[in-house]
Amino acid sequence: MLGWRLAVSAFLIPAFIGLCAWDADCGPAAPVLGVLCLAIALRSSWELAELLRVRSFDPAWPVMAAGSCLVVLATWWPRLFDPRDLGHDAALSELGPAAVAYAISVLGLLAFEASRFREAGRSMERVGGGLLVISYAGVLLSVTAQLRWVGGATGGYLALGSLVIAAKCGDVGAYTLGRLFGKTKLIPRLSPGKTRVGGLGALLGASVGTVLWFQFATSLFDPQAVPCHWGWAALYGLLIGAVGLVGDLCESLIKRDVGAKDSAALMPGFGGLLDLLDSVLYAGPIAYLMWVWLPLAPG
Repeated sequence: MLGWRLAVSAFLIPAFIGLCAWDADCGPAAPVLGVLCLAIALRSSWELAELLRVRSFDPAWPVMAAGSCLVVLATWWPRLFDPRDLGHDAALSELGPAAVAYAISVLGLLAFEASRFREAGRSMERVGGGLLVISYAGVLLSVTAQLRWVGGATGGYLALGSLVIAAKCGDVGAYTLGRLFGKTKLIPRLSPGKTRVGGLGALLGASVGTVLWFQFATSLFDPQAVPCHWGWAALYGLLIGAVGLVGDLCESLIKRDVGAKDSAALMPGFGGLLDLLDSVLYAGPIAYLMWVWLPLAPG
């Protein structure tokens, strides 16, 4: 299983880098990334809706999927009218359309639940489940996608790639060291397979992977650019590794509470799409803030 996970990661990471290169050729509007994010929103909202189909939740996936996709589409709204690379200075201000789309999604969800109300005792569970799905599959993905533009004309793909590399290298480090040397469980009631040594592996793997990414990938996106200082890269990787580990545990919280082992059966050894992207989506907003606040952009 360890070899299978490493082999799949060795395929998926280069495939993602290739997708970034393709998207770069399409201009700053990033249409390829937009289509990918919509597909992720649809699939992840479906997986969450299926997980919540227990007890009294009874989720309405079409409504949740529509809300999640609306929030993701709002991320591209400024690019439809001004496709320039607005870059680092405009990063935080461009979250406005996504916030409005989220508010509209909440209104739509509440209105839908009001329209199908029949008896007391189920509506609030359905509303709560719907808000979770739209927030997880829509808002987290929307903020993560903003990394495409936070670094400017060439740094956006470096930023987006840095999150994926840090989070997935953290996952690989945690799984590898945990399987080889882990004995003491981290939080056994929530995630029996995770160990304290695995947690250290997540921090180490994310830090090393991020430093290497900045050192060797910066010139791929801009041959004239100078990578950021390795210390900032290591700090970034360390934090993303830690937050990604928490994200993995938070997805385990959802699965354990509904009695599921995996979010779906999409890929052997990995589970569903949410099992593959949990650390990336959870760490996305933190990565976004760090790219805004820290000197990570190429010099």
